[in-house]
Amino acid sequence: MKTIGVLGGMGWESTAVYYRILNQQVRRRLGGVHSAHVLIESIDFDRLATLQRDDDWDGITAMLLDGARRLERAGADFWLMACNTVHRVSDAIEPCVGIPLLHIADPAGCALAARGLERVGLIGTRTTMEERFYPERLQRRFGIETLLPDTAAQRQIHDFIFGELTHGIVSADGRKTVDEVGESLRSAGAQGLLLACTELGLYFECEELSTGEFDGSSVLPSFDTAVLHAHAAVEMALAD
Repeated sequence: MKTIGVLGGMGWESTAVYYRILNQQVRRRLGGVHSAHVLIESIDFDRLATLQRDDDWDGITAMLLDGARRLERAGADFWLMACNTVHRVSDAIEPCVGIPLLHIADPAGCALAARGLERVGLIGTRTTMEERFYPERLQRRFGIETLLPDTAAQRQIHDFIFGELTHGIVSADGRKTVDEVGESLRSAGAQGLLLACTELGLYFECEELSTGEFDGSSVLPSFDTAVLHAHAAVEMALAD
């Protein structure tokens, strides 16, 4: 079994979801009391959030690169970042680390393509929704078009992420907003809803997190990038 390096803490609630799923899936695959071989480098999210508010992406890159190198030195065979937003700088970091990066958008793209989806709604932080790094990867690698909420809905989703979910608050109003945004994206032609923030899956029940697909629990089949990412990490860890 390969050692999985997780750069987490962005925020820690979703990193805990990763840890649970990594171990559940290894036990399911190998049986008995097997568990995943995981190294976690958990950063101080307040520091990252401050850099993000200041639009200091050079500072974020340096911070993440330091964390990735710590994982490499500790013996990880490959690594992942348990946050969608910071993949904005993945192209700058990946060549500077000597172990492979499992990019969060790729397992999502595989899952969407496997379902035959060609057009999906994407929700996440303002950075993930406003910038092109995520939609362009999905389009280039998987031929998947992304649709975004309108500006007001983007602001609502972003505010719920940073105002509630990163504080461990899971409200009915937040889930209602996700469903309403999903309905508007469905009306615009989306065939699925990509939860492109690792905290957004907290709005769904734990038992729904087994596959990363939430059919029937929202107005669209919804795909949780955190869960799909963790599943892909297990596949990579157990591959020959």
